[in-house]
Amino acid sequence: MTSLTPIIVLTVFVAIFGVGIVVVSALLGPKKNWTKAKKIPYESGLPGQERKETKIPVKFYLTAILFIVFDIEVVFMYPWALTYTDAGLGGYIFGAMAVFVGLFIFGLIWEIKSKALEWD
Repeated sequence: MTSLTPIIVLTVFVAIFGVGIVVVSALLGPKKNWTKAKKIPYESGLPGQERKETKIPVKFYLTAILFIVFDIEVVFMYPWALTYTDAGLGGYIFGAMAVFVGLFIFGLIWEIKSKALEWD
């Protein structure tokens, strides 16, 4: 248990420091007076125009996000596969990775059922 003490202390310190920075900046920072004129985007003196359509279909973004998620899964599995036999905690490490892979398989099944991977 003593080997986790520095990690716990660092985690608590980072959490307190992060919250402290946000609170101090909110208390001491300048107060903004947002008028209607300041909320309007400025584009060379012309009023901004909203565009309703996008040039790239949303399916491309969804495919990119899914690729990143499953690519990160492989990145986590590679070091696990290399150190599995050297760890000496066979059952625990295998169970943890089985839960990890199970969650991603569940996610893949959900994506297939929700038709997120179809291009029609």
